[in-house]
Amino acid sequence: MIEDSSRRKFLVAGIGVPALLGSRTTSPARTTDVPARPLSAAPRLDYRVLGKTGLKVTTLGFGTMITSDPSVIERAADLGVNYFDTARGYQSGNCERMVGAALKGRRNKVFLSTKSGAPTKEKALAELDTSLQELGTDHVDIWYLHGKSKPEDLKDELIEAQQMARKAGKIRFAGVSTHAGQKELAPAIVARKDHFDVMLTTYNFAMAPAIADSIRLVAEAELGVVAMKVMAGGERALRSNPDGERIKGILKRDGGTLAALKWVLRNDHVHTTIPSITDMDQLDENLRAMGAPFGASDEKMLESRLVQMGAHYCNMCGECDGACAKGLPVADVLRFYMYSANYGEFGLGLEHFRGLPKHLQSVRCADCDDCTVNCPRGVRVVERLSRAQECFG
Repeated sequence: MIEDSSRRKFLVAGIGVPALLGSRTTSPARTTDVPARPLSAAPRLDYRVLGKTGLKVTTLGFGTMITSDPSVIERAADLGVNYFDTARGYQSGNCERMVGAALKGRRNKVFLSTKSGAPTKEKALAELDTSLQELGTDHVDIWYLHGKSKPEDLKDELIEAQQMARKAGKIRFAGVSTHAGQKELAPAIVARKDHFDVMLTTYNFAMAPAIADSIRLVAEAELGVVAMKVMAGGERALRSNPDGERIKGILKRDGGTLAALKWVLRNDHVHTTIPSITDMDQLDENLRAMGAPFGASDEKMLESRLVQMGAHYCNMCGECDGACAKGLPVADVLRFYMYSANYGEFGLGLEHFRGLPKHLQSVRCADCDDCTVNCPRGVRVVERLSRAQECFG
């Protein structure tokens, strides 16, 4: 069980090891007194080397999953952000086309990654070809096997697909993305470090402390580490959704999202981050995190957020794995609902939900007299699963 006290210690410690701000390839620390938008001068950029890839990436990257305004991508690239992440499945396949158009003429100045969740070698390679066409490029810098959570998900045929793509010059480096299961998955990735170059993982202040150990293991094996979900699901939400609006209010007020991003960047084992960025205000706020120290006020703010978010945010700790009597993958379904409720991406959540086996899509929590799932962090599992079932069913 994950106790509140251990989570607070994780929040304060950040990575669980000393010298949080030492020995990294960044600009000197600066104060948080940064001018509001529009920026009167180019932002100070911090860089870290993405493991053995040798890519010198800005610590603030750009996650495009929910971006609809290409001018935000263009401005980020023009200001010097040099790592952009997308996926074949984002926005029903339209995201890559937008990203490619926005980065046209800037491709040689940025590093570009995409992902495939295809289950077979043939489908993965076909998706990669589509991705390259939509992005308007002959290669991507990193191609991720998307959404893996167990060592057995790293199938030989998918690894072969990455090897074939690399040999053909369509990708430079091979990666794995994961939302959960890092404790078992990270050692499996390290064991194949002759093949894998980068791990993209969920990492934020609300997660279980052990996640930092998995990240350190990967980084110390000279593999790159990219952090996603760095705002703990709270950067954007639909006003019509009460849970989303509440979480949005919790994180957005008083610079909570900036504090959350700074918390992640204090970990030297994280080389870059890909927060979802939807507008110019978010971009400018996120830019301030580079080089800004994580201070006592940030710590106090996020500590209070942990308490406020407890019933709403699943940190994918894995404690509920196999606990549902009907076989629901609880953490996954809660994540699908978060895409809709917190990110405003109903289509993405629905797509993932419909990827479940048919018998699991038909499960309704209301049909059970008692729930066998007990979240150690107090997330109202039945309530939120029921909302997901209503939303997507």
